[in-house]
Amino acid sequence: MTTTGLLRQQNLIQNALTALKIPDIQRRFKFLLFALAVFAFGSHIPVPGVDTSQIERFFATPLGSGAFFGLVNMFTGGALRKFSIFALGVLPFINGSIIIQLLTAAIPQLEELRKEGEWGRRKIAQYTRYATFVSAFLQGWGYIHLFMQAGALPLDLTLWAKLRIVLSLMAGTAFLMWLGERINERGIGNGISLIIFAGIVMRLPAELAGLFASAAEGGIPLGSILLLFVLFLSTLVFIVYIQQSQRRIPITFTRRMVGNRLGSVTSYLPIPVNIGGVIPIIFAISLASFPVTVINFFPHNATLPLVGWTVREVHDFLQRWFTPWGSTFGLILYGLLVIVFTYFYAAIVYRPEEIADNLRKGGGVIPGIRPGQQTVEYIDRVATRITFAGAVFLAIVAVLEFLVPAWTHIPATHFSLVGGTSILIAVSVALETMKQLEAQLLLRQYEAFIK
Repeated sequence: MTTTGLLRQQNLIQNALTALKIPDIQRRFKFLLFALAVFAFGSHIPVPGVDTSQIERFFATPLGSGAFFGLVNMFTGGALRKFSIFALGVLPFINGSIIIQLLTAAIPQLEELRKEGEWGRRKIAQYTRYATFVSAFLQGWGYIHLFMQAGALPLDLTLWAKLRIVLSLMAGTAFLMWLGERINERGIGNGISLIIFAGIVMRLPAELAGLFASAAEGGIPLGSILLLFVLFLSTLVFIVYIQQSQRRIPITFTRRMVGNRLGSVTSYLPIPVNIGGVIPIIFAISLASFPVTVINFFPHNATLPLVGWTVREVHDFLQRWFTPWGSTFGLILYGLLVIVFTYFYAAIVYRPEEIADNLRKGGGVIPGIRPGQQTVEYIDRVATRITFAGAVFLAIVAVLEFLVPAWTHIPATHFSLVGGTSILIAVSVALETMKQLEAQLLLRQYEAFIK
């Protein structure tokens, strides 16, 4: 990391700590802690009428401890494994948001609505809530039938019992969505992101305790633990560096008042290296693990009519060749999927035409580039190149989730915060929250100056 980058990180941390000394920000921070404490408490309240010990046994099976359910359980902070009222977490909201984003790119009416200012954003948020409730219902109903097939729930559940469980899970998701909005209004940072962050961090003490307990009993060598923490710190520094990296395109704004005269102001257009965030990894792991997860619903000794293989043979073939934990080929395929989905998602969320149009309206030009289509092509070309670096970064972080356990001989269930979505989300949310604290500090300093 360069000296400038280190100074920027130090200033960010120092400004965030200084902001926490301001009484108003202290009140917001206390409300945030209270809201996260409510989330932690609710994660231990079981769904009425469900034997959660059977759910725990399911998560001890190969299917329950696989990558797909590991990802879902991570997003819920372990609430799915406890089958609490927050078992769905905010995952339905994430699904709803992604669906609305994809539909906005495909349906011109939604695209126009997005450009309608505050009213349009409220309508989009309303549609996102509708999509969240539909997703929560489908996920809850799917989990019920999955756990029934796995023997974690009774096969003779009545329709009313199923609806009671689904409605309990939907109510938990609705409450978390409401809690996230309250954090946005009265707390600090993005409420939904901080709830996911809290779910990841809540698992850390139990994982560390189990790790050191296994080491004390001689089950895990001390050298493996040291290697694990070296890899963890290296990955942490790597992610922080890339998440803060950006390509700056110089911009010159004309027709701006400089002092008492009309002049030009030079600024820059930042393009982050990681445009897609963690979404491409979620897409890739979901696609890679979906066939293996679905095939487990069928009796393993049944024969498929077209290929003549048993379900067990198809399951073993898919797991060996098409999952990141099955073989080196599957791991490489998974990394390539992450790269492809990074470009796909970046093309949806990053719009060079809109950026170029906003620059034109604001009187901004890129030196040496003509306004209009040439500016669009230049921004698109730069964004495509920088996205490649972001895609490779995400692929490295994603495959580390499966490489680190092989290198250290420590199962991912003992310490999951190396590679994959968990550490990327934790670092991203922490950096974003510190930036918001810094922004709050600068805002109050500016208000004090103009008074």
